[in-house]
Amino acid sequence: MFRRSPGDAPLHRTMIPIIGQIAVDDSRIDETFIRASGPGGQNVNKVATAVQLRLALADVAGLTPEISRRVARLAGRRLTQDGVLVIAARRFRSQERNRQDALDRLIALLRRAAEPPTPRRATRPTIASIERRLEQKSRRAALKQRRRPGSDR
Repeated sequence: MFRRSPGDAPLHRTMIPIIGQIAVDDSRIDETFIRASGPGGQNVNKVATAVQLRLALADVAGLTPEISRRVARLAGRRLTQDGVLVIAARRFRSQERNRQDALDRLIALLRRAAEPPTPRRATRPTIASIERRLEQKSRRAALKQRRRPGSDR
């Protein structure tokens, strides 16, 4: 198993912009390379092509509590109790494509959480729809009444 931890980061720090003031320091992303299942022939048993990205939400710059709650809801089981987001990618046969896939999915998740949800607008049913509903109810009630034993209707 190969591993790149935050301590192994290059000397220059690169910030990955998400949206607005939200950015991720790429040196805070922990990458673990593991063997993937699936296609790959003999290569699948020799090379660790699958990648597992780990990012603590506390390390994301500009993340408000509201956005981090949305990230937690969207991430589901991919978020640990310690607040670490874990994304596994094993779709491709090459390590580099899996790394890019995992990073793209991380960015997409954070961008989706950063967008504020559209507020629900309360609406009222139209008079015509109320009348249609009541007419349907009375037709259904009449049908059931006719099915009853002893009814002469």
